[in-house]
Amino acid sequence: MNTLPLILWATVTLSAAFALCYLVARWLNNYGIVDIAWSYAFAGLAAFYAFAGPGWPVRRALLAVLVTFWSLRLGTHLFIRVAHHHPIEDTRYTQLRRDWAGHFASRMFGFFQLQAVSVILLGIAFLISARNPHPHLSPLEIAGTALWLIALAGEACADAQLAAFKKDPTQHGRVCTVGLWHYSRHPNYFFEWLIWVAYFLFALGSPAGGLAVIGPAGILFLLLRVTGIPMAEAQSLRSKGDAYRHYQKTTNAFVPWFPKK
Repeated sequence: MNTLPLILWATVTLSAAFALCYLVARWLNNYGIVDIAWSYAFAGLAAFYAFAGPGWPVRRALLAVLVTFWSLRLGTHLFIRVAHHHPIEDTRYTQLRRDWAGHFASRMFGFFQLQAVSVILLGIAFLISARNPHPHLSPLEIAGTALWLIALAGEACADAQLAAFKKDPTQHGRVCTVGLWHYSRHPNYFFEWLIWVAYFLFALGSPAGGLAVIGPAGILFLLLRVTGIPMAEAQSLRSKGDAYRHYQKTTNAFVPWFPKK
């Protein structure tokens, strides 16, 4: 199948899927489920490109495995978190309720549709790789796969360390500084971004692979400037106050590194 029909089919399907997700969110009165849908959507997109793409079957299969494993792990992690807190909604969406008061329903529907568009744009790396007919993996694709393994392990470790910290009743109200959180205030975000760098490296092994830079560039912008670190930091300051301010002064926000004395 040619590139344009692939993108059109993916866009229409994802738009419909996120419209349905919006209706479910209204019924549950919890719009945080869009994060779950966004995470799982990449597995579906990668599987579709791997199935319908004209590239070398081994490359398409490897791509589908990498994306699906990451997508299902992240989506399931978010599902457990949202289900645990339901009906209490993530603070990002309670804030949007206040910001969009009076036009909330229409703006939130548009927000859900933007998630579908973002999946298509970020998934350019998958499409590029799925179209490559060359019957061998390049060094860049091997390097991308190795980086993916490191990044996925780091993200899973950071998530597990934070979850264990929150379950400890003696740590209630305190700042998590254990494990990877000793070296970064948001190691989960850092390794999530690194996964997109890995997809970019993988795509560079194919013609026009440079277009896939939209993945790591877009995710980095969102994490640093929009819905990632800014909102998480604001919530932590509200809930932990001076303890978190001290953490900010001593620990890098994003890239893991030794704390300042």
